[in-house]
Amino acid sequence: MSGGPGTSGPVAGGPVAGGSAAGDRPSATPPRAAREYALVLGVAAAGALLVLLSAHQGWARVVTAAPAPIPGSTVTVNGQAVVPLAGALALASLAGLAAVIATRGLARRLVGVFLAVSGALTVLLVSARVSNAAVLAAAHGAAVSQAGSATAGGGPAGSAPPAGVFPGGTGVSAAAHVAMVSFPWRPLAAVGGLAVLAAGIVVAWRGPRWPVMSSRYGRTGRAEPRPVADSATLWESLSRGVDPTEQTGHTGRPLGS
Repeated sequence: MSGGPGTSGPVAGGPVAGGSAAGDRPSATPPRAAREYALVLGVAAAGALLVLLSAHQGWARVVTAAPAPIPGSTVTVNGQAVVPLAGALALASLAGLAAVIATRGLARRLVGVFLAVSGALTVLLVSARVSNAAVLAAAHGAAVSQAGSATAGGGPAGSAPPAGVFPGGTGVSAAAHVAMVSFPWRPLAAVGGLAVLAAGIVVAWRGPRWPVMSSRYGRTGRAEPRPVADSATLWESLSRGVDPTEQTGHTGRPLGS
């Protein structure tokens, strides 16, 4: 009878010691995954916002010389006017970040692929050459819209026409000089697109290992598992002279009841 408890002691102690060692290993993983998760989302959000900011800055100037005594004019064309898809892709990338937070597993990988494609397209669009015709068309549209808003808005009589619109209703002429503003907004937009691209690749690669929003709330309503009275525990209790049926666990009930 004495050999039974002696042989069962190492069996009971083995899983306990092994379980504590195995439990320490995963406990170090969630903080690292959470930091990586937050870093990637922050980089992607900063990149998308940088693209939006850059798209609303001046990328080109259209200088038009008018016959005397009418003064010439200069119209500034922003990136949104010449590359409208860049701003749209930036907004889609911000929406994709919300999807990363709300999804898990394969769905999160697909969102990461979408972010990578969106960032790559943004880099291609903002790095492509913009023709003078596209800039002139954007400047002409801006000048006409300004003139229309000034006329329909009931501006004061005798007020000067907006910049780039000459008296008589003529807009920016085809003979206008186009000067591209290459720095710093177009390169910054490309940097923002690269940030979204890199974040999308990391999301597609590491995303399923990151924390999931819904799992945090799912654990709060779960009841703690009741202790299991296995044969090793019963033998150890008997060897100490304790009745195992009178020991209580976390639930306050005797073991085995």
